[in-house]
Amino acid sequence: MATRFPGFSTKALTFFRELEKNNDRNWFAAHKELFETEVRQPMIALTSLICDDFRKLAADYVPEKPEKAIFRIYRDTRFSKDKTPYKTHIGSFLQHRRIEKNAGAAFYFEVSHRGVGLGGGMYMPGPEQLQAVRQTLTTKWEQLAKICADRALVKALGPVQGDKMARVPKGFDPQSPAAEWLRYKQIYYYLELPAKLALTPDLYKEILGRLKLLVPFNDFLNNAVIAALRAGEGDKADRPVRPEPMF
Repeated sequence: MATRFPGFSTKALTFFRELEKNNDRNWFAAHKELFETEVRQPMIALTSLICDDFRKLAADYVPEKPEKAIFRIYRDTRFSKDKTPYKTHIGSFLQHRRIEKNAGAAFYFEVSHRGVGLGGGMYMPGPEQLQAVRQTLTTKWEQLAKICADRALVKALGPVQGDKMARVPKGFDPQSPAAEWLRYKQIYYYLELPAKLALTPDLYKEILGRLKLLVPFNDFLNNAVIAALRAGEGDKADRPVRPEPMF
C-alpha cells in the first residue's frame, strides 16, 4: 500500500471544471472513465491513507472499506430546485460507527476545482441528538469551551461555526452559564483551502493535520449522543415485555 499520496492530477480539476459547464448525463457518460481513474480512484487512495492514521487516532470513525466513506457523485434532486444530476466535487465522510449517518459528529473533506474543503462536527443533527448534546452542555459546557479554545485548533480551522437560535431553547435555563452553547442548532468547523493544494503531496498532511485536531471536539459531541442512546436502551429494557400474540 502506498504510504504517500502524490496529489490529484490536473485532469481531476479539469474534469470538475468541465462538469460544471456540462452538467448532464450525456457528458458524464462520455467522461465516466476519466472520473473513475482521475477522481474516484485517487480519492479512495487518499481516504485509505487517512483511515490508516485514524485507526490509531479515532478507530470508531473508520469504515470497513474506504470506499464506503466516499459520497456518490450523483445528486439527490428530488427536493431541490437545482436539477443538475452531478456534484462538482468529491467528498469523504468519516462518521462514528455507533451513530446513524448525519445524527452525530463526523469528519469531512472534499476536493474540487474550486478548492479543498475540510472540517467536522454536527451539521444536520436531529432533535434527539441535539437535545442529548444540550443536556450534556448544561453540566459540561466548560469542557467543550476549552476544546474550542485550543490555540492549535483555532489556528488551523478558525472559530467554531453553526446557526444559533435567537434565545435559549425551551426547557433550559436562560441564565445558565452554558446559555451561548445551548443556542447552537448545529455546531461544526469548516475551512476551504486553495484548489492548487489538491495537486500536491501536501494535500494528505494538510487534511490529516487538521482533522486530528477535531478528534476531541467530535468525541465530546458523540459521547453525549451515545450516552443518550444507552439510556434509551436501558429504558426499553426496564419496560414490561408484552407477550407475543398466539394468532
